[in-house]
Amino acid sequence: MDSFLFQASIYLAAAVIAVPFASRLGLGSVLGYLAAGIIIGPLLGLVGSETEDLQHFAEFGVVMMLFLIGLELEPRALWDMRHRLIGLGGLQIILSALALMAIAMAYQQPWGVALAIGLALSLSSTAIVLQTLSEKGLMQTSGGRSVFSVLLTQDIAVIPILAFLPLLVATVPAQLAGDGSIQRAGDDAHDKAHHSMSLVEGLPGWGVTLVTIAAIAAVILAGVFLTRPLFRYIHSARLREMYTALALLIVVGISFLMTLVGLSPALGAFLAGVVLASSEFRHELETDLEPFKGLLLGLFFITVGAGINFTLLFDNVFNIIGMALLVILLKGIILYFLGRAFKLKGKDHWLFTLALAQAGEFGFVLVSFSVVQGVIPRGVAETLLLVISISMLITPLLFIIYDYLSKRAPETAEQHEEDEIDIEGPVIIAGIGRFGQIVNRLVQANGFNTVVLDHDMETIAVMRRFGFKGFLGDPTRPDILRAAGLQDARVLVVALDDPEAAITLVTYARKLRPDLHIVARARDRTHVYRLYQAGADDIVRELFDSSLRAGRYVLENIGLSEFEAAEAEKIFYHHDRYSVRELAKLWDPEVPASQNPAYLARAKELQKELETAILSRDSEQKRA
Repeated sequence: MDSFLFQASIYLAAAVIAVPFASRLGLGSVLGYLAAGIIIGPLLGLVGSETEDLQHFAEFGVVMMLFLIGLELEPRALWDMRHRLIGLGGLQIILSALALMAIAMAYQQPWGVALAIGLALSLSSTAIVLQTLSEKGLMQTSGGRSVFSVLLTQDIAVIPILAFLPLLVATVPAQLAGDGSIQRAGDDAHDKAHHSMSLVEGLPGWGVTLVTIAAIAAVILAGVFLTRPLFRYIHSARLREMYTALALLIVVGISFLMTLVGLSPALGAFLAGVVLASSEFRHELETDLEPFKGLLLGLFFITVGAGINFTLLFDNVFNIIGMALLVILLKGIILYFLGRAFKLKGKDHWLFTLALAQAGEFGFVLVSFSVVQGVIPRGVAETLLLVISISMLITPLLFIIYDYLSKRAPETAEQHEEDEIDIEGPVIIAGIGRFGQIVNRLVQANGFNTVVLDHDMETIAVMRRFGFKGFLGDPTRPDILRAAGLQDARVLVVALDDPEAAITLVTYARKLRPDLHIVARARDRTHVYRLYQAGADDIVRELFDSSLRAGRYVLENIGLSEFEAAEAEKIFYHHDRYSVRELAKLWDPEVPASQNPAYLARAKELQKELETAILSRDSEQKRA
């Protein structure tokens, strides 16, 4: 017990220290977990032989991850992305796997082992790439959407790959064991399976097929018909932890059923996730399982890092680093030509090429699974784990290269995706999210035409389904604005989510049309000041009015009458608008507001003026 507590403390302490540090450096949580494993394993020797056993337990995090991926994949969303999923994603996996397989065969590996290696290395790092895209604000670009489509295809492809890998066992040649007997690489796995529980052992081929189909059908039917009664039964207990217990039971039970019929637990979990993707319990399941998935996956990556053979690395350092660079180069070439074939240009093309060139965390899963199944020899697997780890460590450098190249790449437009704007109106609304749609409905309800622009295809599609016309295009592009009628418009509403894009749009519009009235959405006070300097006429903080109304409700319920609360709201509103104009004159973008003496002094004066105004109102009401 003492030993278990000590080892648990080591693993948790390593994660708590290394992962936040790696995230602050912009390296991502996966590299933090790997680094933590390397430190407590090969470097300090704080963990040892228990790592491999712990890794088998931690692999359950992968099962949970695939269940959660299934929850996100509604059939309609998959259908809308079908061209990128099947085209870009499918071709990337196939071409990369075949090319890497050829390289492995050149290293004298049997074709079955080489194919397993190619499949493992063809997948990229979902965790690192998606986090980096989000941090850099690249998810909504054409390149970012293409990258996401490929990553989604790879995540889905893990399921059939896991089911396919055991079929390659027969291709691994027999070897002489230490006692002189003939042994195949998969014998140990089959021996273990022979002594494990199974519903298909000893059945003829047709029987195995029927049992397997029945198990899959049971998972689907249970998801459709049993989930709702189960959740209602749990709800009657009114115990929060029972929801978590039920979520774990669903994943564990399905995984066990798949094991009994000889299928991958991940396959069953994924199917269950897809079945439940449209249910009302989807968000409850995600909330309950996300912490377990994150911790188990983190533990899995730590054990991978702890299991890296540094002796092997140092003995073959140039060879292994060379193989990692070869993987990146080979995948990069394939991605480059795929991007050209699918008409990606400029920055988007470089983003697509560089973001996906590394191997990823699913490679760890497939390599470990292949070793257990006897597909890949353990010695080869140790080298592969090193190659995958090093390629992931190089990923931040790939994004630095992208930043360098994107600054020199010519500006390109997604003209094949953008709409031809065939109407004009006195009001142009740039951005049709939660903020812009309210403005658009109000203006149109009063009989005025609007020209709505947004760069997100799904947003425009949803808007059209509700009967509102909008056009797909980047509102910050001069040609799109001219086509929308900026020269003749009376009002421009800037309702973009991206603060930098909003500044760019206001600056350009004011330069082109000094007489144009610009209404802009601001995220916070600092953004207000920047929009003010860029030339916006009316600036609305996105949460100001709703917060003001909430404050009025508070006053009404702690003693003030509706009239008194409304008067307090009005005084605060007008004073805040005056304060913003006053402080905007003193705001310096080069100096933080908290370190600007003139700004701080004026802010204090304005606060006292507000208090005085409210006290004066109270005195007048008492005299009245």
